[in-house]
Amino acid sequence: MTTHNADRFRRLFEYEKDAHTKVIASLGAVSANKRSSPLYQKAVDLFAHICAARWLWLYRLGATDASPRDLFPQGVTVDSLTGLAEEMHSAWSDYLSRLDDAETARVFEYRSLEGEQFRNSVEDILTQLFGHSLYHRGQIAMLLRSIEEEPAVTDFVFWSREAITTQ
Repeated sequence: MTTHNADRFRRLFEYEKDAHTKVIASLGAVSANKRSSPLYQKAVDLFAHICAARWLWLYRLGATDASPRDLFPQGVTVDSLTGLAEEMHSAWSDYLSRLDDAETARVFEYRSLEGEQFRNSVEDILTQLFGHSLYHRGQIAMLLRSIEEEPAVTDFVFWSREAITTQ
C-alpha cells in the first residue's frame, strides 16, 4: 500500500484545518457594530458553505450517509461555525486516515445538484476541495476588508515555511 498522494492530501488538510480556525477567529473578532452588515453575514455564510460542500463530497464519496441539507446556508451565526467546522473536520480526518493511493486513484460516479451523472477520480475531487476552500477564504478576506476589518492570513506558504536561523 503506497501513500504518497494520500500523505500529500492529509498534509493539505492539516493546513486547511489551521486556516479554518484562523478564519473563524477573524470572523469572531469583527466588532459588534459591523456584524449586522450584509457583507459580514455573507462572509459567515460562505464559511458555512465551505463546510457544507465538504460534507456533500464525503457523501458522494460514500464515506457518510448524511448529505448536507443546504449547500448554500444563509443566516448562519458566527457562534455556530466552530461546531460546524469541528464536526466536518472530524469526519474528514476519519476518511483521510484510511486514504491510500489506491483510493486516490479510484474513479467514482455521482449525481450533480442539477441531476446529471458525472465521473471523477478521488484525487480530482480532493484537489477541487482544497481549491474551493482557498477561493472562498479569499472571498471572506475581501468581504472583511470591505467592512474595514482584518482577515486572517491563511496563505499556504505562511503555514508551511520554515525559518532559517543563522549563527
